[in-house]
Amino acid sequence: MQRIYDAQNELSAATHLTSRLLKEYDKQRFPLGGDDEVMSSTLQQFAKVIDELSSCHAVLSTQLADAMMFPISQFKERDLKEILTLKEVFQIASDDHDTAINRYSRLSKRRDNDKVRAEVVEDVYTSRKKQHQTMLHYFCALNTLQYKKKTALLEPLLGYMQAQISFFKLGSENLTQQWEDFLGTIGTSVQNVRREMEEEVGQMQENIQQMERSCDPLYAPCDPDPAHSPVCRNLTRKQGYLYIRNKTGLVSSSWERQYFFTQGGNLMQQGRGEVAGGLVTDLDNCSVMAVDSDDRRFCFQVTSFDGKKVVTLQAESRKDCEEWISTINNISRRIYLSENAEELAARVNQTALEAVTPSPSFQQRHESMRPSSKGRTGRTSSISSVGSEPSPALSVLSLDALVAPDTPIQFDIISPVTEEISGQNKAAAQPGRRSNPFGESGDNAAEDSEDSILHQLFIVRFLGSMEVKTAESADVISETMRQILAARAIHNIFRMTESHLLVTCDCLKLIDPQTQVTRLRFPLSSVVHCASHQDNKRLFGFVLQAAGGRGDSRVVCYIFESNNDGEKICDSIGLAKQIAFHSEMESKAVEKKKEQDKAKEKQQEELNKQRQIEKDLEEQSRLIAASSRPANLPTPDGQFLVLSSSQSEESDVGEEGKKRGESEA
Repeated sequence: MQRIYDAQNELSAATHLTSRLLKEYDKQRFPLGGDDEVMSSTLQQFAKVIDELSSCHAVLSTQLADAMMFPISQFKERDLKEILTLKEVFQIASDDHDTAINRYSRLSKRRDNDKVRAEVVEDVYTSRKKQHQTMLHYFCALNTLQYKKKTALLEPLLGYMQAQISFFKLGSENLTQQWEDFLGTIGTSVQNVRREMEEEVGQMQENIQQMERSCDPLYAPCDPDPAHSPVCRNLTRKQGYLYIRNKTGLVSSSWERQYFFTQGGNLMQQGRGEVAGGLVTDLDNCSVMAVDSDDRRFCFQVTSFDGKKVVTLQAESRKDCEEWISTINNISRRIYLSENAEELAARVNQTALEAVTPSPSFQQRHESMRPSSKGRTGRTSSISSVGSEPSPALSVLSLDALVAPDTPIQFDIISPVTEEISGQNKAAAQPGRRSNPFGESGDNAAEDSEDSILHQLFIVRFLGSMEVKTAESADVISETMRQILAARAIHNIFRMTESHLLVTCDCLKLIDPQTQVTRLRFPLSSVVHCASHQDNKRLFGFVLQAAGGRGDSRVVCYIFESNNDGEKICDSIGLAKQIAFHSEMESKAVEKKKEQDKAKEKQQEELNKQRQIEKDLEEQSRLIAASSRPANLPTPDGQFLVLSSSQSEESDVGEEGKKRGESEA
């Protein structure tokens, strides 16, 4: 019965655990399992049924404990223990009685002592009475045990049967016709799943056979017909096995085959047997190129943006190598961050391919417009967006009119020091002043940075520059971008020089981020146009019109790539030009006001002089009139005032001294 009770408890616990695990099935994440709502709801229904069964088993366990285990446990622990105790007491009473009888039988006839004899008789009486009473209780308990033994055997069995009957009744009440229909539906669903599995297995076998027949040429490491499988250059994600070179010493190295894959802007590797991949290098703003190895073919090298980490990898074929290079190059440009990454990569690569030959639409437009007038429209806005509606100037100017076909492209930064600039620097150089080898002195740069109102710093990378024919069309930046990107893609030039672009109200400066030395300085007045790319907003450029050494002007277009939006940089340059224009207008207004103030002061001085002359003339006329009067003039009191000649002369002298003092003042 104890084993039955323990087994029932184990069954109840196992049933409850099964129900709990079925309820938690939705929280499991299987590697190949999808979101199957039907399966989840079915398991939830089973969990509900099994939970009810678990409750029934728990009730059965409680009934078995009360009706089966309790009576037999009480019989063992109470009744049998009582019999054993009475047996021991009866045995002790019997031993005491035997001892008293032996003592009584050893009483002597010769030495009869009444006191001793009375004690022995009393002892025999007490022990015999105790033995008799104990015997009666012991025999009564033995007779009662015969009945308790029957009840102790029948009551647990009765409780067991009643508990089982109650369990089955409870189960029949819970497992109604509804659950029977549900179980029937589930059985039908299981048969349908097996049928679908057999059909799927058959279809998969057919597909495997077809793929084995069609993919037989792909088993070779190199494709004998490159035209059959062209290189895809529009990828932004790629994975596959590559060999990586690991240095084992100063000169020696070893190659290890690993599984590589791209994840966002990172290159990851995963060894055989590993659960997750590890980071190899960051691909943002990195450079990648094909390299020649002494002992391996189809190798390429990935260099981090700071140049501190270089990874050399080997692909299985030339096609795989070119696809890896194109994919890493697309990731380096951060094309994967856009919504339609593959479409953007396709447009960029298509632009690179179209840059090899002039665009037919431009040629047709040029041929159709050749007989027309050659007038040029006015200068467009200095800030525009490349790739918008064609400007009127572009309808007249063709590609040949914008950029010469064989114009060299400069991919590195070289200071454009012309004869005029060098002459100005020689004339401006003074003893004791240290000049910058890039054509500017440190004092001038400090003065520019102190006097300028606007200071904005941007991180840019120089893509290239080339001389153009005209500066009157903003579309020249679009054509220059197209040719420079195409040349970089064709010649596999991915390394770019990173600089800090400082935008002030006086000039644009390219500063070395490590040495803080100014690499290039562009006067803001010579910047004609500035625009960003229509699709890739990180690309921007500006047209610079610089005066040559013999009086002619050179028009150069510079193309850059920025970490943030290129339109912000163009807006900053436009704001700097507006601030410079307003500053120039304010300075002109101040100078004009100063000239007006000077003219007013001069006019006021002339007016004061004229008034003084009029006052002097009036004074002289008054003196002449006074001198022409009679000598003795009557006073108001009736007296005569006599003016001598000395007094008149003194008055003349005083007037002349007063005039002389005013003129000197």
